[in-house]
Amino acid sequence: MDVLELMDEWGPEKVVCVSDRRTGMKGVLVIDNTARGMGKGGTRMTPNVTVAEIARLARVMTWKWAGVDLFFGGAKAGIVFDPSSPDKEAALRAFARKLSNEVPREYVLGLDVGLTERDAAIVQDELSDRGAMMGAPAQLGGLPYDELGVTGYGVAEVADELMELRGKRVAVQGFGAVGAAAAKRFAELGAVVVAVSSVHGALVDTGGLDVARLLKLRGEFGDLAVKEYGDVRELGAELRVPCDVLVPAALQDVIDAELAGELDTTLVVEGANLPTSVAAQEVLARRGITVVPDFIANAGGVVAAAFGMDARYSPFPVNPATVLEAVSSKLRANAANIIVEARSRGTTTHAAARELAQERVLAAMKLRGRVA
Repeated sequence: MDVLELMDEWGPEKVVCVSDRRTGMKGVLVIDNTARGMGKGGTRMTPNVTVAEIARLARVMTWKWAGVDLFFGGAKAGIVFDPSSPDKEAALRAFARKLSNEVPREYVLGLDVGLTERDAAIVQDELSDRGAMMGAPAQLGGLPYDELGVTGYGVAEVADELMELRGKRVAVQGFGAVGAAAAKRFAELGAVVVAVSSVHGALVDTGGLDVARLLKLRGEFGDLAVKEYGDVRELGAELRVPCDVLVPAALQDVIDAELAGELDTTLVVEGANLPTSVAAQEVLARRGITVVPDFIANAGGVVAAAFGMDARYSPFPVNPATVLEAVSSKLRANAANIIVEARSRGTTTHAAARELAQERVLAAMKLRGRVA
């Protein structure tokens, strides 16, 4: 593909592709828009990462930072490599070295698909810089996002803001870091989790799944927890089960217009990035199903990242309770505001959230003299 074709009035400002012959690593960094601050976004590792995918996700980060009104810019990085490979550490170190001109001056890495808290520690070690990557273990003074489950926690808090959750039925697609943390918080808030899924299949129980047992199994078996729980159904069943709240918390592009017409739910809270197509969003709006956009609903990670960035060179650790409190208050307020904005603008919640974020980014670009 022609990278120049990715560029529009918002960005990206910089695309850096790197490779390492020894490990076979290939990678890309996309810095989308820095009008409101330096580039900050997650780094994913999968065997099929593409430049277009990372550019798309970097743009989501631009809107996410602006949507929660925090002062960092949109960026994203990707590593074309199998995270289960025994050579993962070597590839990760090579990736970090190749981007030493940009990291951490222009971009700070974060955790995304395929990377763990230990990987954050490896990057910090490779670059001899504690500020090079967020999400390192608490033993190194980091703020362990996955351990705290900040993104999933925020997703559940958003749902609770828009609907009294006690006794309500919730279905969660995905049981990774986001889905599992969301299910845990939903259960704490009194909701009945009727479905979850992983790559190995779906679990559906209209009477309610045993979330505590599922979480314990996930700790032992990872994605195979659904099989260990028993009575696994085919993937997709978790999306079609009747529920009050549906949380797509797996990968992007899982709900198209056709599926949107079949969903039996009242509220969709997007835990994953880009889980619904534009056509699907319009179908859901016509059906009266409220959708909380990804860059509003799953912004708990960026709120936590902002705390981590603020304290990345401090000898004093961040108090997790302070972070969770901020995630709750910030995301609840933003979600409620977007519902009001969508109604006043006569558009979908996605369009309203994006317009509001764009207004904030454009104002910053004008003040910096980047546009007339």
